[in-house]
Amino acid sequence: MNQTVAIILLILLGVVIISFLINLYNKLVMLKFNVDKAYGNIDVVLKQRADEIPNLVTVAKHFMNYEEKLLTHLTELRTFYNSTTDSDQRTALANETSKALSSFFAVSENYPELKSNNNFLELQKRISDLENKIADRREFFNDSVNLYNIGIHEFPNVILAKMLGYKDKTLLEITNEEKQYDGVQF
Repeated sequence: MNQTVAIILLILLGVVIISFLINLYNKLVMLKFNVDKAYGNIDVVLKQRADEIPNLVTVAKHFMNYEEKLLTHLTELRTFYNSTTDSDQRTALANETSKALSSFFAVSENYPELKSNNNFLELQKRISDLENKIADRREFFNDSVNLYNIGIHEFPNVILAKMLGYKDKTLLEITNEEKQYDGVQF
């Protein structure tokens, strides 16, 4: 009977140790994959920024150029109209002015406050939103790395982590180049 109790206790002890090691292993795996996921999330926003910012700058330039060209064209038509005395030329200039004005009014109806300044404000807001997302995801990544590094150095995790070859991960740091901001370049 003592032998049976001893065998049962050894089996229970073995099950407890194996369960403990499995839980330890699963914790280390979870920490490692959280770090990988956090970095992947940063990658997504960086790709979005790389794809979107040039398009937003192009759109802002387009609207700015459109307004500038249209207003310049309308001003030139008005000047030419006032300076000419030839009726055929004045008629042609009036027709061209009407086309330009109807185009301008059509755009104005769809975009009542179509101004270059608003486009730049929107561009600035979008860039700021993307940069905030990147900063948030960097912070989350660094939190994940910190938890991972702590997790692989805690006892008894450190024993299993060393056996499995887990090594410290590096926190994301802001480089000197990132600290310098030259603004959006046109």
